Amino acid sequence: MYRTLFRLVLSFFLLGSLLGPATAQTQPGRSSAGDPGDKVELLPPGADSLVVLNTPGQVIRKLYNNVRFRHKGVLMYCNLAIQNVTTNVIEAYGNVRIIQGDTISVRGDTMFYYGNVRQANLRGRVVMKDRKMTLTTNRLDYDMQAGIAHYPPGAPDRPGRIVDSENVLTSREGYYDTRSKLFTFKDNVKLVNPKYTLTADSLLYNSLSKIATFQGPTRIVSKDGVLTAVEGQYNTVSRVSNFQRRATVETPKYRLTGDSLYYDNITELGVARGNVIMVAKDKQAIILGDHVRYNGKIGISRVTGHAVAKSVSGQDTLFLRADTLFSFDNKETNTRRLLAHKNVYVFKSDLQSKCDSLIYNTADSTIYFYKKPIVWSQNKYQMEADSMRAFLKNNRIHTMYLRARAFVISLDTLQNFNQIKGRTITAYFVTKPVATTAVGPKGELTASARPMPPGSTTTAQEQKTELERVIVEGNGQSIYFALDDKNKLIGMNHVECSRMNLEFAESKVDKIRFYGQPDSKFVPPHEIVGDVKELDGFRWRQEEKPTKGQVLWLETPPPAQPVNKNSPKKKTGIKPLAKKTVLTSEK
Repeated sequence: MYRTLFRLVLSFFLLGSLLGPATAQTQPGRSSAGDPGDKVELLPPGADSLVVLNTPGQVIRKLYNNVRFRHKGVLMYCNLAIQNVTTNVIEAYGNVRIIQGDTISVRGDTMFYYGNVRQANLRGRVVMKDRKMTLTTNRLDYDMQAGIAHYPPGAPDRPGRIVDSENVLTSREGYYDTRSKLFTFKDNVKLVNPKYTLTADSLLYNSLSKIATFQGPTRIVSKDGVLTAVEGQYNTVSRVSNFQRRATVETPKYRLTGDSLYYDNITELGVARGNVIMVAKDKQAIILGDHVRYNGKIGISRVTGHAVAKSVSGQDTLFLRADTLFSFDNKETNTRRLLAHKNVYVFKSDLQSKCDSLIYNTADSTIYFYKKPIVWSQNKYQMEADSMRAFLKNNRIHTMYLRARAFVISLDTLQNFNQIKGRTITAYFVTKPVATTAVGPKGELTASARPMPPGSTTTAQEQKTELERVIVEGNGQSIYFALDDKNKLIGMNHVECSRMNLEFAESKVDKIRFYGQPDSKFVPPHEIVGDVKELDGFRWRQEEKPTKGQVLWLETPPPAQPVNKNSPKKKTGIKPLAKKTVLTSEK
């Protein structure tokens, strides 16, 4: 009976306190804090007990147990509430709950609710849920009018935590738009997915589209590799990345960097633009360019715009430039082929070249040159043919195969041009150590072809590549200059035969074998003038030889020298060969 009487008195009191302000005058078109629709409503039965506080000019009451409020369609529950009816503010304690429609619920230990602005500030163990995610934090400011929940920076060891069906995201500060389902995270952001982990300084995440947009240093780690970026988007479902600023994708085999980058983790398709650097880590190769398209599943890359490939082996590097570069990976043999197309330039310590197209096969260290190729070596050798093939051994030129209209020029110690022509030419090179310069314990300089003995402070071992032997087959022609033991010119030999074998020593012709009725002419030194000392088609094109700066697009290569097609073909008679030259003729 007393309990029923208490509830009737409480209901009458609440009715009086709520109706009193309702008669207040308001300006047209504006809502007043005294409007019944703006006031927080205490739902019946209201509470188990109520205490009215005597505060002059304000209506304040304290409610205990089973407290329920409603405001603008939002339900609020707690164990203890202090309601200021005048200011429309509620302090709620113990098992605080907010129910907004059938989608959003919030729990906390305490809450301050400001009804005039519809702002709820919750503290303690706060949990916010909607249909797709759960947010846990120790502080939450929820603006119901704007539909935005904000957890401010808290202790570093107690970040905000959001969990959805696939992701767990933590950060020190965050915002959640309950209408657009858009999250904004700041400071120590970490997104954990079963397939990857994302860390960032700031992150915008749409829980509907599952797209993460970030600004600032970002890192995504998965079993497929690591992605680092500054600004861009990442689709957590399709695992497609799109970055507008400098970004890098690193897989176990490759590292791809560009000013902008698109990468699909599932298809392993990457597109990079602007100052692109692609590194094949297991093959010690680097590709540079303005635009790179990489297909990891089939192992093909295409590079355009200032395209350069670098192949590192030991202390030597091969630089390759072209209008377009293709890289083909053979996953079965773990080897790679480079295909260069249009305006190809090559620079290496012992080999330089230019041609229209080229193939470099790392499986057997072979380079194929096509369409007007020319190769230079050691500032002493020049080779031309319709097509050429270079075989490298220990990353040094070892064998050159010249096919169709082959022409080899060798510069001797007296700056004479030894020349060889034929249908096909095979040139063999040998690599030798040069004198080693070393600094001894007392600062003295020594020279030796061997490493310094113990006690020396520094050594510098170098190598040089020299022409060792040349085999000519079909329409063979040669001009070579005979030198005596004192390196003095004796004369010049001009020989034509079907096949010949020339051996060199110290850049000089040492032995020659001719096959198939050779025709020869010996020219004494005083008669070596004009066109006599040149085979038809001779051109010493040293000015066209690429430099390292040209191959790296730092300098402009010179144009090719024009071919004088109207020059008459030289004719020679037959004279005995010089005695100082060894000649063997075989049929």
